[in-house]
Amino acid sequence: MRKYGRHYRIKKKKIIWKSPVFWFGFFSLIILGALFYFLFFSNFFQIEKVIVLRQTQDNPEPVEWVVATEKKVSSENIKQIVENELKEKILFFRTRSIFLVNLNKIRKNLLNEFPQIAEIEIKREFPDKLNLKVLERKEVGIFCHTQPPAEQPNYFFLDKEGVVFENAPENSQLLKIEGGNLTNDLKLGERVIEKELLTSILEIESKLKNDLKIPLKEVKITSEEGINFKTLEGWEIYFNPENDLDWQLTKLKAVLEEEIPLEKRQDLEYIDLRFGNLAPYKYR
Repeated sequence: MRKYGRHYRIKKKKIIWKSPVFWFGFFSLIILGALFYFLFFSNFFQIEKVIVLRQTQDNPEPVEWVVATEKKVSSENIKQIVENELKEKILFFRTRSIFLVNLNKIRKNLLNEFPQIAEIEIKREFPDKLNLKVLERKEVGIFCHTQPPAEQPNYFFLDKEGVVFENAPENSQLLKIEGGNLTNDLKLGERVIEKELLTSILEIESKLKNDLKIPLKEVKITSEEGINFKTLEGWEIYFNPENDLDWQLTKLKAVLEEEIPLEKRQDLEYIDLRFGNLAPYKYR
């Protein structure tokens, strides 16, 4: 009698390195690793040059940006801040890859460090350059600020946006302005006068000096509706920047020509141009 038993099929073990999937994954990993190294560690994409180009606020739409080393902020100081931000690490390895540089962080740090800078535009230039376009503030006046308990004011350069950005000498020939959005702890880079108000002040200053030949000493902002211009002769002119400035200047010209002789100006205390068609004045 024949005996029948169970037949077992022996399964052959698969060899992993003979699998197409293994080799596809292996070569994909090598390619990705090589690409990762090429982008982040190869010399080809390491930042080697930082180029600083300049313009100032007196030309709001510059035709040409120029390389300059000695301005309000030296190019070397700007580059030093940039260099500090280029030192990145991936795991334990240092890199200056152009792909990893944080442009917004560099821009923010430069603006915080240098209040003399109004704006910065930073662009990558592949494969290994950073271009910085630096717009520097241009002084249009001197802001006078007295911080208690000090009795003598401190002087700061003021740009056309109403921002203080640098200490200024007391003997500067620029117009001195007192008042504005005062704070006890004034910081460079802070707006102390609204742009529109400052524009009105500078417009009045230009017309008083150039058209009416009235030399000025200083300006005091008393309120949003009051600006007092003090002349070198000691008398004051009161303006309301909310009203028509041309009409106020017209009234001033008329009263000086028709009612106040030149030889009596030194005896004036003020001329008030703030109200309607009137231009009342007072002698000391």
